[in-house]
Amino acid sequence: MSEIEVSISGVDPLALLGGNNKKLNIIREGFPDVKVTQRGTTVKIKGSKEDSQKVKHHLELMMRLLQDNRELTTQTVEDILAGENPFVTKLGPGVSNKTILYGLSGKPIKARTANQARLVEAAGKNDIVFAVGPAGTGKTYTAVALAVRALKTKAVKKIILTRPAVEAGESLGFLPGDLQDKIDPYLRPLYDALDDMIPADRQAKFREERIIEIAPLAYMRGRTLDNCFVIMDEAQNTTTSQLKMFLTRLGPSAKAIVTGDLSQVDLPRNQQSGLRRAVSILGKIKGIGVIKLTADDVVRHRLVKSIIKAYEAEDDAQGRDGNGTRESGTFERLGAPARSRSRDEPRTDN
Repeated sequence: MSEIEVSISGVDPLALLGGNNKKLNIIREGFPDVKVTQRGTTVKIKGSKEDSQKVKHHLELMMRLLQDNRELTTQTVEDILAGENPFVTKLGPGVSNKTILYGLSGKPIKARTANQARLVEAAGKNDIVFAVGPAGTGKTYTAVALAVRALKTKAVKKIILTRPAVEAGESLGFLPGDLQDKIDPYLRPLYDALDDMIPADRQAKFREERIIEIAPLAYMRGRTLDNCFVIMDEAQNTTTSQLKMFLTRLGPSAKAIVTGDLSQVDLPRNQQSGLRRAVSILGKIKGIGVIKLTADDVVRHRLVKSIIKAYEAEDDAQGRDGNGTRESGTFERLGAPARSRSRDEPRTDN
C-alpha cells in the first residue's frame, strides 16, 4: 500500500474538486480501490503504488489546468481519466481563444477545442473552408457564429445557409404542409444555432429582407452568391456534381464554409459523396482550407465521444469506412471514394 499527500493550496479547492466534491468523486469512481480524502488544502491518496501515482498525476494535471486559466469541467476530468491530455485538445487563454461574438444571454461564443480554433483561424485566412468531422464537434455552430460575426461587422451583406434535403431512411412525403414545411426539419440545426445568436424578431426581419436566407441546396443552381457568407451543412450528402455546382456559385466577395461528417452518408449506395472527393482534390488549392475534427473535439455529452470512438475502433478493426462498408486500402480514409449506406439502412443520429 502507498500513501501520498498532495497539496492543493495553489488553486481554488472548489474549482478543483467541484461542488459537493463532484469532480473528486469522478476520480474516486475511476479508482474504486483507492481511498481519496480531502481535508483543507491537502488531498490524501491511499492505495496500490501504481493507482495512487495515477490519481496523483490526474490531480496535478487538473491543478495545472486551473493555474493556466483553462477550463476544468466534469467532462474534462472524465477525459483526463480516459487518458486524454487536455493541454493538447482543449484551449487555453490567448489569441486563439478570442471570443467570436456574444450570444443572446451575453455568454461569449468562442472555440472550445484546438481544432475548432484552427477552423476559426482557417476561415480568417481562406475564402473556402472544409470542416470535416464527426457529430457533436461544433462544426456547424462555429461556422454559423463566424457568419453572424461577419454580418454584424458588415464584412458581408447577407448570410446564406443551405443543406441538401437528403432523406435518412424516411420519406419527405409523409410530412404535412408545403415545401418549406417539409424542408424545415432538415434545416433545424441551422435555426438552432441562429437562435443562440440573433433575437427571434430580428431573425424574422432579416429573413423577410433576405439578409438571412435558409434554403435547400437545389435552390442554389443558377445563382451567383456574392457579398455573403455561405454555409453548406451536411455536405457529405451531396454528389460531386452538386457540390461542384455550389462551389462555383461563389462571387468574388463571398466566403464559404462547407461542413460534413463522412461517417454519416445517406446517399444511395451507387453515388459517392461529393465532400469526400472535394476534400481530396481541392485541399491543396491556395485560398481553400481543410480542417479535420475528431472525437476529441466533441462538445456534446461525454458519451458521444465514447460512442464515436467505439464505432471508429470497430470500423478500423473490420477494415471498413464510417458507413460500415469495406475500404479498398488504396486511398486514405479522408480522400477515399465514398461507399455509402443504402437508404433502407439506419443512420446514427447527428
